[in-house]
Amino acid sequence: MTEPVIRIAEAADGPALAALRRAWTAEQHGAVDDAEFEARFLDWYEREFARRISWLAEVDGAAVGMMNLAIFARMPQPGRDVGTWGYLANAFVLKAHRDRGIGSLLLRALLDHADGQRYVRVVLRPSQRAIPFYQRLGFAADHDLFVRHRPG
Repeated sequence: MTEPVIRIAEAADGPALAALRRAWTAEQHGAVDDAEFEARFLDWYEREFARRISWLAEVDGAAVGMMNLAIFARMPQPGRDVGTWGYLANAFVLKAHRDRGIGSLLLRALLDHADGQRYVRVVLRPSQRAIPFYQRLGFAADHDLFVRHRPG
């Protein structure tokens, strides 16, 4: 295997990201017959592109993994820095390419970006399986968050 290439996805990478999202869904829930998915995904990606940065992992030119960061800026307050932060989401590597460091490369690229932009924090909601992965790269549980789920 050649070394993976990790890069920030461009607008034209929407189809590759959609294919990874479809593969993720198939792995979690089995194949889903949804002919309109790609169109919905590309519409979402176009809307989110301005406030969400996606990283793409490629091996031999093929997309094998992704991760993204939704960016939030706090409301300005007198005498205080705005304090931008990010929500890490949609981390996925194709099963055939796992345990080769690709997830770590994606996460390091994302964190390097966040640190370079001086984000005050990066948050995420990991699966149970992924908790040790994120802990190895400096994440820790924080119980200050309150959540309200939609009733019903």
